[in-house]
Amino acid sequence: MEIRLCAFADEAGKLLSEQISALKRNKIYLIEIRSVDGINIKDIKLGRAAQIADKLKEEGLEVWSIGSPLGKVKITDDFNEEKERLRHILELCKIFHCNKIRVFSFFTKDYDKYRNEVFARLQEMVDISGQDNVLLYHENEKEIYGDNAKRVKDLLENVKGLQSIYDPANYIQIGEDTDTAIKEVLPYAGYLHIKDALYRTGIVVLPGAGDGKIQELLSRIEQDTVLSIEPHLKVFVGYNAIDNHELKGNFIYKSNGEAFDAAVISLKNILIKLGFMEIGGGIWKK
Repeated sequence: MEIRLCAFADEAGKLLSEQISALKRNKIYLIEIRSVDGINIKDIKLGRAAQIADKLKEEGLEVWSIGSPLGKVKITDDFNEEKERLRHILELCKIFHCNKIRVFSFFTKDYDKYRNEVFARLQEMVDISGQDNVLLYHENEKEIYGDNAKRVKDLLENVKGLQSIYDPANYIQIGEDTDTAIKEVLPYAGYLHIKDALYRTGIVVLPGAGDGKIQELLSRIEQDTVLSIEPHLKVFVGYNAIDNHELKGNFIYKSNGEAFDAAVISLKNILIKLGFMEIGGGIWKK
């Protein structure tokens, strides 16, 4: 079985050069691209995207997924605007030679009222993306329809073609039982975000230092997969443009790069405990 490492490199640095440096020194060759030079991926122009793609290719790096904020708007917001953003990101997929987009399921607390509307919007987005052979991967996130295991499963059973990302820290921060999440939705996951947190405070900690049962999660993987590292250990430039939630952490580092490296090292140590060996190219094999 093989595991490939990926990362949100914008947590290591704002500049593309900083992101490339962080990936290469940590022997990670996949990126979940979310922002470059402080600009969110949804706002990056096609010409600039082409320059970024050329530089990544030159450095031997590959875009695994586009870490878009699609669906991270109110369910009552204009859906036509969200579809326009989707169409732009689909053009970016062509430039980055990428067939995956991370999405969310709309901010709402009135789950029953908007359930069918959430399904309809996501289904339309999946259908639009499918025309370009691009898959949408839903991430569980605080305050959206698919925040807990029950509603994530509901989404995946009712939106045909929708894929799933498992984010352990986000489940913890809403008080979801980790064992329930592992049982109910881990089997659906196309890949995992590696981020950990504590139930008591909701604070994000090093992978393996929280209540996300990272080692157990990885021990349950039975097929080749990708682990996308999303440390959240230190406030990084551009976060306020990505999320309205306060970013908390009790692991404080001298720089974003140092925090990023610490998270990678922590994950690699877990993989070693589980009997995986690094064989090169960002690949770990058991």
